[in-house]
Amino acid sequence: MSEIKSNTVAGLVPARIRGRSGVVAAVGALALGACADRPVEPAVPRLAAAHGAALQVCGEIAARLNFPRSIVVGAEQVPAGQIAVAGKPVPAHCLVTGRLNERTGPIDGQAYAIGWQMRLPRDWNGRFLHQGNGGLDGFVADALGLASGGGPLTSALQQGFAVLSSDAGHTRQQLPFFGRDPQARLDYGYQAVGALTPMARRVIEVAYGKAPDRSYFAGCSNGGRHAMVAAARLGDQYDGILAGNPGFNLPKAALAQLYGAQQYATVATTPDLASAITPAERKVLSDAILARCDALDGVRDGLVGDVAACRGAFDLRRDVPACTGARDGTCLSAAQKGVLARVFAGPSLPGGGKLYASFPFDPGVAGSDWASWKFVSSITNRDPVAVAFVFQTPPAAPEAAKDPRAFAMDFDLAAHAGTIFATSGPFTESSMAFMTPPASDLGTLRRRGGRMMVYHGMADGVFSPDDTVAWYDGLNHAHGGNADDFARLYLVPGMNHCRGGLSTDQFDMLGALVAWVEQGRAPDRVVAQARGAGNAVPNPELPAAWAADRTRPLCPWPRVARYKGAGDIERADSFECR
Repeated sequence: MSEIKSNTVAGLVPARIRGRSGVVAAVGALALGACADRPVEPAVPRLAAAHGAALQVCGEIAARLNFPRSIVVGAEQVPAGQIAVAGKPVPAHCLVTGRLNERTGPIDGQAYAIGWQMRLPRDWNGRFLHQGNGGLDGFVADALGLASGGGPLTSALQQGFAVLSSDAGHTRQQLPFFGRDPQARLDYGYQAVGALTPMARRVIEVAYGKAPDRSYFAGCSNGGRHAMVAAARLGDQYDGILAGNPGFNLPKAALAQLYGAQQYATVATTPDLASAITPAERKVLSDAILARCDALDGVRDGLVGDVAACRGAFDLRRDVPACTGARDGTCLSAAQKGVLARVFAGPSLPGGGKLYASFPFDPGVAGSDWASWKFVSSITNRDPVAVAFVFQTPPAAPEAAKDPRAFAMDFDLAAHAGTIFATSGPFTESSMAFMTPPASDLGTLRRRGGRMMVYHGMADGVFSPDDTVAWYDGLNHAHGGNADDFARLYLVPGMNHCRGGLSTDQFDMLGALVAWVEQGRAPDRVVAQARGAGNAVPNPELPAAWAADRTRPLCPWPRVARYKGAGDIERADSFECR
């Protein structure tokens, strides 16, 4: 058996972390231990379908819960139609809120707890959904189970799931300084999910008189990371995992954001970092990508379906109009092309090693969400403060939060990239240890009959779809080329971070996951729809030439949605996955 090397500079990664936490673009770590003579794995078991029940108690849950260190703050009935998702009323349900593991931080003296909310439908389908929230967490989002793509077709609660959401162990008021508390870091990374899972199952048992038959986890962005961590750490407790645009290498991605901000600043013409590549110039880039790559899937339709072929077909320096004079919005200067080449290649470190993955060129770079991540989040209270207080060890002094832009621009990647792999004093786990999925082939999930679906927008401005493809390829290697019997990856052309962009970003993967887990129906394609005029949640960036309800099949990687050669190009039925 030969060891598969990660793209991380070995000298930056302590050996004890390399051996246990998957510091790679989780890929090499997942592939470690995969041998050429690996025995053939038995078939993935098929789990029985869930059976529903009626809600038995609501207001009495607090008195009956009896779960260690858990406090129920409130439990009340919510009538049908009081709230709606995608213009459709949410059925009657019980809303329960509470706190878990209250404590006082030993360093900052702050009161910490894992805040949570559960919504329990009156007519329950027997399923539990753990909703992973995004960003730095810190707030308890409504536990609706919005896990169906960019514009929700429906919610898990509307489908009859009991849904849980949480703040991952800190409040909005504690952002971002919770990272100065060692336990708050661990809760944010993985321990809150581990603590909440048995508690939520107990709440469900009290409310319905039985535990859930099937348990699912779904989220996008950091919620997608939470989902991937749950697949690796809690594969014995979840039956289905849905991870969207997962930031499973989030500390690395945050450093890459600071690197990108520094690069873009070199060609910005005003203090607004977006002047580095203006909207008009991003459209020039988008159009050039389309000109080279649009037809590679068999039809010109404003989408780049064949990602692999586009890598060989598109050349930034050759195919994008070059400015011969001043920038006027119709071309890119040599300096701009150089910056884009470096940012899309991903940051390198001394010695030539890669810190974070490359990004593919996709027409969705014209999307406003892509620009927001590159030109706003990278210099404001998101990436800089995450690095300063949550990901580097030891964390920065509070004064670093006063000027996030200065922190981003002054950050010395070569000197300080190692801080995301470091431990110090009470910080006994590095951010790469507590944030990323542990090295695993997901065997526990597979052996018990669990399934996993992952989707990623090809024009994500913060988390690289190349990183996710590498993760899946490593997983596939670890399972002898047969990972698709329990885990599948779907790339969404044109989609930005979790939604938006020039894309068909509305789809129901949760329904497909349930059908796979409980009925054995493998999701060979998932139909996605555009959110044009008339949609409950319209996408204003859709090209005018597209049908408002355009549909496309999303295909399991590495298959591509190719035009059959005949039929309406606005309909998914005119395309096949091959």
